[in-house]
Amino acid sequence: MARKTGVTAPRITLTEPTDLEDWTPGPGDVLTGDRIEGKRIGVLDLSGERLPDLEVEECIIETLRAGDAELRGFRIRDSVVEVLDAPVLRAVSGAWREVRIAGGRVGSAELHDSSLASVEFVGLKLGFVNLRASTLTDVVFRDCVIDEIDIADARLLRVSFPGSTVREFAGTNTRIEDVDLRDVDLDRLERLDGLRGATIGGEQLFTLAPLLAAQAGYRVE
Repeated sequence: MARKTGVTAPRITLTEPTDLEDWTPGPGDVLTGDRIEGKRIGVLDLSGERLPDLEVEECIIETLRAGDAELRGFRIRDSVVEVLDAPVLRAVSGAWREVRIAGGRVGSAELHDSSLASVEFVGLKLGFVNLRASTLTDVVFRDCVIDEIDIADARLLRVSFPGSTVREFAGTNTRIEDVDLRDVDLDRLERLDGLRGATIGGEQLFTLAPLLAAQAGYRVE
């Protein structure tokens, strides 16, 4: 059997929704289990709310504020969020499909046990990203600054990080296929044990050599 060469790029298929209804939600307008569909929203402020099983489909949200909201089971499809603001984002066991998050800042993103398919994160500052036991298919982190990603027990298929800076990839039992790190700034990388099997460039290998040797237990003198 011929050995596979090259890395298959993520397939981002989002088409921005059109013919949307302008909507300005007020206090109490969004409830548990609601479905928001076909809306253009200036500010969707969910901060501190308890809204499990909320669903967003075919929407453009200029600013989504979700700090300390409880969004377990959050589902978002065919949508664009221009700015995501969440010191703590709690959205475990969610489903994201054909979504672009175009900017913002998230201190801690609790997304474990979630499914992300054809999702693009652009220009975000992310502290800790918990993707344990999640499935990422066709996901791009573009021009992001990320402190730590925990991908223990996760499955990553066609995932890339062009123009991004990442400090730590952590986790064990991660299943990797077509994960591309060749355009990542690895100068600040402190931990890489969660991405065995990913693709790096030849020049990056020199940058990573001390880290890889340390993780393998070698002493370099």
